[in-house]
Amino acid sequence: MPTRDECIKLLRENGCDDEVIRHCEAVSALAVKIARKCGADVGLVEVGGLLHDLGRCRTHEIAHAVEGARVAKEMDLPDPLVKIIERHIGAGISSAEAKRLGLPKKDYTPRTVEEMIVAHADNLMIGSRRTSVKEAVGYLARKGQHEPAIKIVKLHEKLSGLCGLDLDDIP
Repeated sequence: MPTRDECIKLLRENGCDDEVIRHCEAVSALAVKIARKCGADVGLVEVGGLLHDLGRCRTHEIAHAVEGARVAKEMDLPDPLVKIIERHIGAGISSAEAKRLGLPKKDYTPRTVEEMIVAHADNLMIGSRRTSVKEAVGYLARKGQHEPAIKIVKLHEKLSGLCGLDLDDIP
């Protein structure tokens, strides 16, 4: 598993800009706080948070998750890390949704608690600024993205239950 410094170096070497790197650092920091509250693998979550947007070196479209997973595989990164990168988009995308969005037909729903934590920490960030689930969901609803908004609320509730507190209460 790469170290924090190695992750930042990988992002830079692959062409991610400073804004993406700051976002990844913020997602990682929040993900670590959540992981500590619910007994998840903190090391995997930290690295997963740092590298979740590795694909943004190639595209800023939704396919960045697929691209990031491909780059991570090429670099022989561990499979649990590759899965975090691949499955972090929204609160999960079904194979039918993936096909409709132009992604390879595959289920991109986070399955492990670590995958869920990184995906949701990403949902709770606007750039490198922390937001509440209400704000994140409101933004999606205003864009007419009601199904992703509902999935985010469900993921928030699931992780809050695992942690024993509302994730919005984690500073």
